[in-house]
Amino acid sequence: MADRPVVFVLNGPNLNLLGTREPEIYGTDTLDDIAGRLDDQARLTGADIDFRQSNHEGHLIDWLHEAQAVGAKAVLLNAGGYTHTSIAIHDAIKSIKVPVIEVHLSDPHKREVFRHLSYVGMAAVSCFAGHGAKSYELALDAALQL
Repeated sequence: MADRPVVFVLNGPNLNLLGTREPEIYGTDTLDDIAGRLDDQARLTGADIDFRQSNHEGHLIDWLHEAQAVGAKAVLLNAGGYTHTSIAIHDAIKSIKVPVIEVHLSDPHKREVFRHLSYVGMAAVSCFAGHGAKSYELALDAALQL
């Protein structure tokens, strides 16, 4: 385990397009903007973040396993569309002891009906949604309190 606690921040499909993708829903912050703020926030508390994005389900699963292997304090997971479809990610969360916090920029329950089901949420310890990019900051605060 690292000298400083590490929180993995994992981002799923299409989140690499933040800032330009449907800004009326997701805001104008880019993923790099969010990563920079989280890095500053973590360092103020003596922690580090490991921030990643992939459009591939298997990468997210491998990274969840890696979080367990390296002794991460927690995982913040915005699985994007996989939130509503991936039993494999649900099972990966259940297979590790590291607490996973679900994160969403928008509030899925105020959107299309198919977004109301969250396989990630069924396995996560908590969820922060509907606060835009601030959802990540709130989730990191919660993770650091674990």
